[in-house]
Amino acid sequence: MSENTASVQRSFRLSPTTSALLDQMAEQSNESRNALADRLLGEGVRTEMHPLIRFRTGAAGRREPLLVGTRLLVRQVVETLKAADGNVDQVAEYLDLPSRSVRAALSYYADFADEVDADAEWAQRVESEAHARWEREQAALG
Repeated sequence: MSENTASVQRSFRLSPTTSALLDQMAEQSNESRNALADRLLGEGVRTEMHPLIRFRTGAAGRREPLLVGTRLLVRQVVETLKAADGNVDQVAEYLDLPSRSVRAALSYYADFADEVDADAEWAQRVESEAHARWEREQAALG
């Protein structure tokens, strides 16, 4: 979840507890306090808008939206929906999910398509690079 626009300055008052928790999390992470607050607030607002979506940090350190109660990323559900010509019920059956979960991923995608598409493009690049590396390794073995 990244914004490609300039940041907007806002002034917020935080409770001492929230401020201390933010400081503690920032100290334990690679993020500045401002970057962490921006990420948490952004994800919190999105979670309120899309209650079946949460965010996780993947192996490469990227945060991506996924369906609650599953290991499925929104981009994976959307890719499956596109392959099924948008048939929600068919995808729900294929993924063994309730239709409402597939609709939740679709709803999130409708609001944040550019970000989900960028995540999918990034994942495809990583997969292609990993495959090319594997081919080089196999060639090196002769």
